[in-house]
Amino acid sequence: MSPKPPILDHAAILADVTRCRLLQLLDRYELTVSELCAVVQLPQSTVSRHLKVLADDGWVRARREGTSHLYQRSADALDADAAELWRLIRRQTASAVVSRQDRQRLAGVLARRRTRSQEFFSSTAGQWDRLRGELFGQRFDLLALAGLYDPRWVVGDLGCGTGQLSEALAPFVHEVVAVDVSAAMLAAARDRLAGFANVRIHEGELENLPIEDARLDAAVVSLTLHHVPDPERVLAETRRVLKPGGRLLITDMLSHDREDYRQQMGHIWLGFSSEQVMRYLHNTGFAAGRFHSLPVDPDAKGPSLFVATARRQARVAEDAVRETRSLEPSLNPV
Repeated sequence: MSPKPPILDHAAILADVTRCRLLQLLDRYELTVSELCAVVQLPQSTVSRHLKVLADDGWVRARREGTSHLYQRSADALDADAAELWRLIRRQTASAVVSRQDRQRLAGVLARRRTRSQEFFSSTAGQWDRLRGELFGQRFDLLALAGLYDPRWVVGDLGCGTGQLSEALAPFVHEVVAVDVSAAMLAAARDRLAGFANVRIHEGELENLPIEDARLDAAVVSLTLHHVPDPERVLAETRRVLKPGGRLLITDMLSHDREDYRQQMGHIWLGFSSEQVMRYLHNTGFAAGRFHSLPVDPDAKGPSLFVATARRQARVAEDAVRETRSLEPSLNPV
């Protein structure tokens, strides 16, 4: 019996998705096991096991630095056929959703590494960041940004859940209108928001909001759209309850492939792409939409997030659009 070609052994190694993800990360950077765990969101034992398989076959190498081991792909340790096999697999897998999310989380890991380096060379700045976090919390600055809201505004927290966002907004605006379909969630929200006289809590569906027309100056839909069957209908309802010129802010998950979220948490949509969101906004009559991916927190376990903003057109602009449409020739035969 003829010996098995070595390329088949290499192919067997790369037939595992996790090992391909690790190799993509180690193609350009030296990373520790803990950094790889933060990016691929797998336990250390699992990552170490895959690294050993890759190292035994010559795909990665490790070097010791202090108490850590840094891993990198061994580009010069493989024959030409193996290198060509990896180029083909890398090209085929680089555009996968999980690979894009790995790259986003890697950016956060590298940013944290740069911060540690800066702390070493600039101890004063490093000590201040640490001390400030200990005294005031890690993201007090984001909470304080709610102070930019107009104190005369009425703001809708649509899909308010347990009221965390309403709690952050209430001190800075005239009124918060919090809506959710879950009685259990609203019970927790009422407990949390009991000390705020300017919060109105309503039970109702987002597709049929219990809010009168043009009531809100701004509306926030945070981590909610992926739970509703028809996001466009929700956004159309949101537009109805916004005043002309009113602002909309959406926060939700980018498209991902975590099918288990449907069973575990009742998700209907596995995130949204920028094209989907911008189409929803256009179809429901919003103007000047913007879409931004949010920076990835290396400690976060869930998919990457985005924020989208838009504005309901002012009354004059809406009237002009309606007038233009009314003057368009009919396509129906006479």
